[in-house]
Amino acid sequence: MTATTAPASAPAPAAARPAAPAKPRRKRRRPTVGRAIAWIYLAVIVVITIFPFYWMLRSALSNNYAMIANPSSPLPVGFTFGPFLRVLGLEDPAEAVAQGGSGATVQIFHYLVNSVIYATVSTVLIVFFSLIAAYAFARLQWRGRELVFSLFLAALMVPGILTLLPNFVLIKELGLLNTFAGMILPGALFSAFNIFFLRQFMLGLSTEIEEAALLDGAGKLRILMRLTIPMTSGPIITLSILGFIGMWNDYFWPLLVTTDSSVQPLTLGLAVFKQSSPQTMPDWAGLMAATLVAALPMLVLFMVFGKRIVNSIGFSGLK
Repeated sequence: MTATTAPASAPAPAAARPAAPAKPRRKRRRPTVGRAIAWIYLAVIVVITIFPFYWMLRSALSNNYAMIANPSSPLPVGFTFGPFLRVLGLEDPAEAVAQGGSGATVQIFHYLVNSVIYATVSTVLIVFFSLIAAYAFARLQWRGRELVFSLFLAALMVPGILTLLPNFVLIKELGLLNTFAGMILPGALFSAFNIFFLRQFMLGLSTEIEEAALLDGAGKLRILMRLTIPMTSGPIITLSILGFIGMWNDYFWPLLVTTDSSVQPLTLGLAVFKQSSPQTMPDWAGLMAATLVAALPMLVLFMVFGKRIVNSIGFSGLK
């Protein structure tokens, strides 16, 4: 009698995996009158901001004669790169006159180098002296510190136009007219806003790291160079960008202290180029092309550091 084998039991079903929780649907905001007004307002601001650049580009790509004959056309009239070639000195004067130019040229690269020197050296000196003064007001203990800082704050209330004449007389008496030093020094040695900005940031920095460095034998100068400056790199970069932009666009002060084209910045070079064209037939296409070339470095700067510049508007320091 053969033994009967019991049938193998079926394997137990695997435990079912719990269903993944459904992602909550993003609640769709219903349009409201206030939101619609906000979007319309933003659209108007964008158009107002972009339109001047578009109009400059449209004019710079136009034939000057054709543009004067049809000034309201939204597109380039008689499309040509002649104005840019004219500004860069790559176009024959006879061909420039045939396109409506005055035949005048501007040494754009010469003025560009002058602007780079003026803006860069001014920015470096302003940030350097402001950093030293801010550290003295924030970290060093000395008699009369608060009184002197109050005087610095009072300088913020003085309009810059009031200091133009005294600075001009000082530069003239020192014999620094028509020099880079005459353009740079008056604005590079003192900036009340930069000092206030950096001091407020330094007051928010922790003192524990500095105290530890002092216990290790580090001096004030070493603490400034090795600790404070790296921790203050954000505000330093912000002030450097804003200062460079301000110096690049500066027009009135260089106009007062320079008459020699060898040191004049690009802003004055544009004025010279405009004055060289006849009043009866201005070379608007060439002037717009020169303006775009002058604005190009600032546009690149905004595209690269735009987020930092915007954030710096509401920046007051870190804790």
